[in-house]
Parts: sequence; structure tokens; C-alpha cells
Amino acid sequence: QVQLVESGGGLVQAGGSLRLSCAASTRTFNNLSMGWFRQAPGKEREFVAAISWFGGLSTYYADSVKGRFTISRDNAKNTVYLEMNILKPEDTATYYCASRSGRAGPGYDYDYWGQGTQVTVSS
Repeated sequence: QVQLVESGGGLVQAGGSLRLSCAASTRTFNNLSMGWFRQAPGKEREFVAAISWFGGLSTYYADSVKGRFTISRDNAKNTVYLEMNILKPEDTATYYCASRSGRAGPGYDYDYWGQGTQVTVSS
């Protein structure tokens, strides 16, 4: 069982920045690939970013956030981060982190999910 708790959401003006954190309660964090997803009202959940297990040498991004968002991990803290810059109103959504054993990326099923943190970008 893996428990994930997101934090760092909030209200920000367009062009601003936020850093989301996701703390994992597990002894096997090093072995988990981690992902960030988001869901806006009335829309389906969509992939945002992912990072591979252990060293996090592989990262993946949705085209809509590429160049603006950066995913990273700190295995010593069992935490994955999502640095979000140049935020746009269309980034407004609830952001969820998720974990899986195995490869990272947008096309895989993730095993555990956090409760989400709200990000609102005003124009």
C-alpha cells in the first residue's frame, strides 16, 4: 500500500509559478515511477508529467506543459515535485500524483493516487 499526499496548490496569477509536492508513505519509493495528472471541471483527467523510478533519469511531459513544467524527485525525502512556471488559466485543475511499479509515462495504469491539490490560475 502506498499513500500519497499532495501539497502546494493555490491561487496564482497568469505568468506566475507554483511548486507542487507529493509525499509518499512507502519503503519502496526508490522503486516507484511517479506521475502527475490533472483534471479540470467537466473534463477528463489528463497526463501532465512522469518520472522514472530510482534515479529519475527519464522524464515525460504532456505537450501542453513541455518547457514550462519540471518534474523531479528526492528519494531521500520520498517526495516528487512538479515545478510549474509561466502558468496559464488553462492550467487550472485539480492536480493528482500517482505511483506505479515499472516504467513511467503517460500510457500506463498507475496503482496509487493522492487526493489532489487545487491549482487556480487567474487571468
